[in-house]
Parts: sequence; C-alpha cells; structure tokens
Amino acid sequence: MGRAYLGEFEELVLLAVPVLEGEAYGVTIANELRRRTSRPIGLSSVHIALYRLEEKGYVRSELGGATTSRGGRRKRLFTITALGQSTLAEIRQVRDDLWNAMPRPSLS
Repeated sequence: MGRAYLGEFEELVLLAVPVLEGEAYGVTIANELRRRTSRPIGLSSVHIALYRLEEKGYVRSELGGATTSRGGRRKRLFTITALGQSTLAEIRQVRDDLWNAMPRPSLS
C-alpha cells in the first residue's frame, strides 16, 4: 500500500481532533481551526471532512450525552485512531524531509 494522502483541510481537521482532548466535535473543531488559521471555516465542511476521515479509519465517533444547552441533542464526539496517528506522523515526516531538503539562502 502506498503512502496515505490527505488534503490540507482534512489534515487540519485530523490534527484538531487530538488537540481538543476528548471534546472534538464539529463546532469545537471549526472554532479551533478558525482561531489557529484566521480563516473562515464552515461547519458543514468540518462535518464532511470528519465523515470522510471516519470512512478512511482515521477517526472514530460516538454520541455523547444529551445536554440542555443543546436542546437535548447529543454531540458526536470524535477521537483519533492509531491509523490516524500513524498517518499524521507519516505526513509530518514527508513535510519535514522536504523542508530539510530545501536549499538554505546564502548570506552574502
């Protein structure tokens, strides 16, 4: 099997899941990404990415408890899987290798 491929947005969403330490669901992920990237992040885009990541086996989800602040609705909480963690490590290694291979500017 070849290397894993994730688009930039999927990678950001996948990275946000463990950052949120057990509180990763659509709204919190969108807010985290808006804060860290300073760009508009659509909630529906986050949900689409999460479901794609779940289909690929990079995250898993479960329903949390119902809350009155959400009108009795339950949150779908996401956690990263071992496959998701190893995929991120692989992507990071490729990026680090490329950064390290880049010629250094000469100081003349």
